[in-house]
This record gives sequence, C-alpha cells and structure tokens, in this order.
Amino acid sequence: MARASHRRTTVPEWLRHPLRVASGPVPYGTVLRGALTTGPLLAAGVAAHHVAWGVLAALGAMFATVNDRPGTRRTRVVRIGAPAAAGALGTVLGTLLTMYLPPADGLPDGLWAVPVLALAGWLSGAVSVVGPVGSAAGLQFLVTLLIAAGSPPHGPVWLAPLLVIAGALWHLLVVLATRPRPHHEERRAVAAVYERIGAVLAAAGTGSGQAERRALSAALDHAHAVLEHHRGPRRLRRVSPAERGLRARLTAAGAAAEASVSLLHEGTPLPEAVLDAPLHLAHAVRTGGPSAPLVPPAPRTPGQRALRDALGHAAEVARTDRHTGPELEPVPVRLRDHPGTRRALGPLGRSYGLRVALCVGACTAVAVVLHPAQWHWLPVTAAFVAKPDLGPLFSRVVSRVAGTVLAITGYLALDALLPSTAAALTAAALGGALIPVAARHFAYLTAALTAIVLALAGVGGTVGAPGARLTDTLLGCLIALGVGHLPRIGGRRSAVHEHWAAALRAAEAYFAHVVGVPPGDRAELDRLRRAAYRSLAEAHTALAQAASELPPAGVPATRWAPLLTALERLVDATTACAVRLRDGRPLPADESRRLADALARLAADASARRPTDWPPLPAPAELRPRCTSLAEVAHELHAVRRFTQAA
Repeated sequence: MARASHRRTTVPEWLRHPLRVASGPVPYGTVLRGALTTGPLLAAGVAAHHVAWGVLAALGAMFATVNDRPGTRRTRVVRIGAPAAAGALGTVLGTLLTMYLPPADGLPDGLWAVPVLALAGWLSGAVSVVGPVGSAAGLQFLVTLLIAAGSPPHGPVWLAPLLVIAGALWHLLVVLATRPRPHHEERRAVAAVYERIGAVLAAAGTGSGQAERRALSAALDHAHAVLEHHRGPRRLRRVSPAERGLRARLTAAGAAAEASVSLLHEGTPLPEAVLDAPLHLAHAVRTGGPSAPLVPPAPRTPGQRALRDALGHAAEVARTDRHTGPELEPVPVRLRDHPGTRRALGPLGRSYGLRVALCVGACTAVAVVLHPAQWHWLPVTAAFVAKPDLGPLFSRVVSRVAGTVLAITGYLALDALLPSTAAALTAAALGGALIPVAARHFAYLTAALTAIVLALAGVGGTVGAPGARLTDTLLGCLIALGVGHLPRIGGRRSAVHEHWAAALRAAEAYFAHVVGVPPGDRAELDRLRRAAYRSLAEAHTALAQAASELPPAGVPATRWAPLLTALERLVDATTACAVRLRDGRPLPADESRRLADALARLAADASARRPTDWPPLPAPAELRPRCTSLAEVAHELHAVRRFTQAA
C-alpha cells in the first residue's frame, strides 16, 4: 500500500506581502503635527469663503505630512521642501496646460493631454530611482500636474502653486516649532552606530551575524546622512561645536565598525568587557558626556588589536570631542556623474519611466472618454500604484483597493452623523493625524489619504465623489496591473541585475583600494566600504521586491540570493584584509592582483550584460596558510563564478 505523502503547502510570497504590517512605537509628535496642518488649513479656507484656496493649501500640507519622517531639522527641510517645490512646478505646468492648450477637434475634452501626461509620467518614474527624496518629488510633481490639468484654474497662474507651497511651509513651521532639544536626532543616530557595533561584536564566534552587520551598515549610512548630507554650500555651512563633536565621534565609530566586521570574520568569541565598551560609548553620545577609560583585555589577533585601538580612540574623542584624523567631508560630485543621475538615465530609469508613462497615459485616455469632468482621478490612482520603487505591484493594487473601501466606509459614516461641511473637516483632520501611523502599510496610508481627498472634494462641492473614487480606483488598479505585467516592462529582472552590477562595481572599487593603496588613506577607505555595503543593501531590497511580484513578473529569490550572500562575504573578507594590512601584515601580492583583476572583469561584464570569460583564480586552500582573509576573498569569488555559470 502506498504511503500517503503529506506535502507542506507554502503560501507564495506575492500573497503574503500584502498582509505584512510594519510595527513600531506611535510617533505622537508627528501625529499631532498632522492634525494641526491639513484639517485646520481646510477649515481656514472654508471660514474665509475661499474654499479653493483652502483645498490647495490642505493638499500641500497633506503631501508634507506624508514626507515628514524622523530626522534632523536640516534633513526634514529637504525631505519636505524638495517635493513641495516639485509639486509647485507640477501645479504651474498643469495650470498652463489647461489655460493654453485647447481640446483637439472632434475628440473628447482632455484627450489632448494623453501624450503630455505620459511624458510627465515617464519623467516621474525615471526620477524615482535617484533616491527617496527624488521619488517623493517625482510623485508629487506628477500628482499635482494631473490635478491642476484636470481642474479649472482658480485665479492667476502663480496662485495655485503658491498655495501648495504655503501648505507645505505651514507644516514645516509646525515641525520646526515642535522639535525636541537641538541635536537630539543626531545624537540618537550616532549612538545607534555604537549600539550596533556592540551587537556585531556579540555575534562574533556564533557562526551568524550577517543581520547585525547589515543593521550596522544601515546605522552608519543613516548617521552620515544626518550629519553630512543636505548641509548646503560650503560657504553657508555653520557647524556648531556640538555637531563637530558628534562628527568626531562618528568618525571614530567608523574604525570600530571596521574592526567589528573583521572580528565577525575571524569568528572568535569576545570577553564581556569588550562587548560592554560600545554600549558605554553609546550612552556617552546620548548624554553628551565623556566616557570612562576602556581597558580591554590583551589582544591576540589583528581584529582584536584594531578594535582595541579603535575603542581607545573613541573613548578619547568622547572625552575631548575632537578628532585628530582627517575631517570627513562629502566628496563633491558633478550632477551628471552622480550615481542617482546615472541610474535615472540608465536602463533602470528608462524601464521605470516607461511603466509609469504607459499606466498614466492609458488611464488618462480611458478617463477622458468615460467621465471628462473628473478625468484626473483615474491617472492619479495609476500614479500612486504604478511606481515600481514603492513596492510590489500586486501588493499595492490589493492595498489600494482595500484602503479605498475602508476610507469610503468611514467617510460615509461621518457624513451620516455630521453635517456635510463638518464631516469633511473632521475627515481631513483625522486623515492628517493618521498619516504617520498609516504609513506602516500602503492600505492604511491609502485610507488616510483617500479620506482627505474625499473631504477636499466634499468641501469643493463635488457630487458623488465616494462612488466615483471607488470606480476610478478599481479601473486604475486593473489598468496598472495589466500594464505592469506586459513583457519587458513589468518584470523585475532588469532592476535586480542593475543593482547586482552596482554592488559588484562598489565591491570591486573597495577591494582595489585595499590591495592597491597604502593603508593610510582612512577617509577614502571608509567611504568605499560604506558604498559597498550600501549597494549590497539596495540589491537585497530590490531582490525582496522582485520575489514578491505576481508571476511571471517576479524573480525567484533562490537564483540571486546566493550571489548576493557570496558578494557580501567577499566584502566582509575585504574589510578583514584592510585590518590585516593596517596591523602590518602584508597580503600576497600576486594573488591580490589576480583577484582584483578577476573582480574588475566581472564588474565590467555585469554592467555590460555579457558573460564573463573568467581568468584562472587562486585556490583558497593554497592561500589559507599565508592569509586567511584573502583566501576567503578567493573562496567567495569562486562561489560567485559557480553561481553565475549555473545561472
């Protein structure tokens, strides 16, 4: 008799992704700021009998609330101000389109806008690959352009963008007026680096630790972004003594992070006194006080000696708030050479732009035929759903529909309990307050934003807004789902490959610098190490999104995960090589050059999308007696060659 087989069924990733909700503490300060911006601005417009003005200002405040994320005052000014400026530009262009481009003869009103708005969608999608701020600016530019092009102008052409910016500025003023004590976020960011260093050291010798190392890399990137980015022109920079001291502590943390990664690679457990040292330094950063002298045990390996020197220097910096090494300044990069610009003009930007352009163009063409009076609502739905950088398409479609239904249900309940104007103002205030919490899941964020949009439509006198909004959402999601799965447009393989090639280039530059430059240039070495780990993190994110796409647009994670893991270990081994060189132990010169040449060839071939003609590689077993860290580099490069040839 045949034995019954019990095969465990696993839920596909594209079905599990819409059910995942991020967790965390409630940001009560941001919730309060959201309640004080969108609803009150709309109420002010109603009270002043300038409803259209209040609607535009509330729209600007709504976008500012969405873009309000934890950070310093300087970074929040950029995160809120740059998208607000892009929204103002979109409002100007949309108003000009309405005023100066008449409808085409014999075609429904608004059909002339299809190619123009498709071009705007392409620009929005291409800019999305630059980074989070560029993505928010591209989305706000497109949405405001669509709204302005589909609405009658209210006053002179400069009035609407001025009101949108005024709403964002009002939210920004509330942010600046309610921020905690100066340098609070900067201290938290730098302290988090030392805490993550302690977590990496605790994982040494356990056989794991990649998750802790990734968290350390993310903390370093965040701290450097907080203290170094968005500082403006050099002549206008005024670095306070407190900020200069924090930058000195962050610079000292870079050496400790390098040593901790080397110890993770060595795999030797550390004593308790060493594990507590980074936590003491983190406490000193949070309180702004000095750190007690650290007396770690006698070191026995290059990584332990590097950690002893790094922690000792960090404790000295904590006592004096001065750094004796070179000051870490952002490297000036021309706009055309910026990595974000290259991505936007490269295959990834073209692919993202084409997808958004087709979705927006198709939705506009359908909308102007079905209901010309409110045609802009349908392409606005596509603009929110179709952007590839915001998550898997199927997950966003499901979340968009669920959030819209939730918002309509809540708005109709308020409308039944309160007078129409009071219900709209209440919905706007509640939606603005809930945005910071709702941002944890796209369905909840959709519900909060849709409640505000329904409130704006209700105050503006639009009849049947809830039903029309639901219809447009369903139709827009169907169009985006269809366009997003067209051959050579919806697939994520190109995005994963582009991020893989970028990670290879960053790893190659880091390894070439380690083996080719004397071990004295610490600032450049730290920058290249962070760039390598940041590129790996972006590749992991792209792979996770690709694995969550609806087949056949998705990419199986099992094909790419081993490659990224091998490259990650190669970068870890490169860090161990750097520590070994600084300890006065040279690397085998001939093998180092051969590995650097092979890695450079692999990176160049991956960027050109061609197969690699691999040269002979050093055998790890022959290298291990002379240099274990370089042998690990060779071992992982052999693994990359094996995986790429199998693929």
